[in-house]
Amino acid sequence: MLVTGAGGFIGSHLTEQLVTAGASVRALVHYNSVGSVGDLRYLPAAALEAVELVRGDLSDYRAMIDLVEGMDTVFHLGALISIPYSYQNPVHTIQTNIMGTTHVLEAVRLHHTRRLIHTSTSEVYGTAQYVPIDEKHPLQGQSPYAASKIGADQIVESYFRAFSLPVVTVRPFNTYGPRQSARAVIPATIIQALTHQIIKLGDLRPTRDFTFATDTARAFMCAAEAERALGQTVNLGSGQDISIGALAEKIAQLIGTPIQIVEDSERLRPPASEVMRLLSDNRLAATVIGWQPAISLDDGLRQTIDWLRANLDQYRPDAYAI
Repeated sequence: MLVTGAGGFIGSHLTEQLVTAGASVRALVHYNSVGSVGDLRYLPAAALEAVELVRGDLSDYRAMIDLVEGMDTVFHLGALISIPYSYQNPVHTIQTNIMGTTHVLEAVRLHHTRRLIHTSTSEVYGTAQYVPIDEKHPLQGQSPYAASKIGADQIVESYFRAFSLPVVTVRPFNTYGPRQSARAVIPATIIQALTHQIIKLGDLRPTRDFTFATDTARAFMCAAEAERALGQTVNLGSGQDISIGALAEKIAQLIGTPIQIVEDSERLRPPASEVMRLLSDNRLAATVIGWQPAISLDDGLRQTIDWLRANLDQYRPDAYAI
């Protein structure tokens, strides 16, 4: 099995679960001069040793052809995912997410791979026009990142319709948990709450639907085996939302520290770009891939707090990460 984006947050959890389940895993990590394997460094040593590490880039079409050869299943998680980064570098984001996905699709088509699991994002829905958001909800690109993922999703669908490519698109809502970058709101809030009494956040009004990382990774594995899922897009969410402000208060209560929340202009999205509400309808996931989340928000936050407390030296509490 191949995991692109294996060095990323969700990718590392998926890679670990696949190895634990006994799968033979080839993991694509983005090449860098220091030889970092990203979040795979947090895997137990025995698990990491069992992984076939390949360094490369989604933009290299020939490399993707070689990478996919011999793979039964491809989990495509490789992408540029930062929304603030997409404001600064939209061309890079679009090239990576759309052309990189096309390169993987072509490789899967060439090698007659059994199945491709493609990773979408709830950001493609934009601000909810109705809730809960089901898979028929209109798509709206409110950031270059969201638009790039809409493009990638549509290309995946076209390969299913035009070439009968065996694809499933999974659409995670906001995944969180151990190993996540501080650019995401939950680790950013926890790290600040562990080190400061003043928490700097962006807009406190938007609501998000949070799913724990191991639940999301398990959903990818379910999608890889569910025959009814072929050609479909499946939401992966908890079915509950919470505002960013209420989330910060909950985190402070779990840590047991008083906090003051301050709106930081650097963290605000452009007004027409902010997604104000995301709340998933996850019934299709239950029906088609047999998946439901198992870990509550409170339990997941406790695990995330414990992990971040133990790994605080890996983060910069005073820096805003994009």
